[in-house]
Amino acid sequence: MQEHSEHHIVPKRVYALVFATLIVLTWVTAWVATVDLGAFNIYVALSIATFKASIVVLFFMHVKYGTRLTKFIVCSGILWLMFLLFVTMGDIWTRSWMGVPGR
Repeated sequence: MQEHSEHHIVPKRVYALVFATLIVLTWVTAWVATVDLGAFNIYVALSIATFKASIVVLFFMHVKYGTRLTKFIVCSGILWLMFLLFVTMGDIWTRSWMGVPGR
């Protein structure tokens, strides 16, 4: 079995740009928290947080330059998280059927 010892070298300007993007998005998140968007505040905040997490995973964790196996493992983890959240929310949404106070 042949191993690849080659690593992708990421230029420092990419890290600087990613860092600047994360800082700006943090400011945007704080600013959006002061704006009354009604029920959409949580969706905007979660969208920004998801985008920031994606940037961190892609660049700082080198998934963008990783192997197909690395990308598969990351996608599997995300799918597992979505499954667990769906099952949890299913439990919370159906508690009223059993007379247990919930939402």
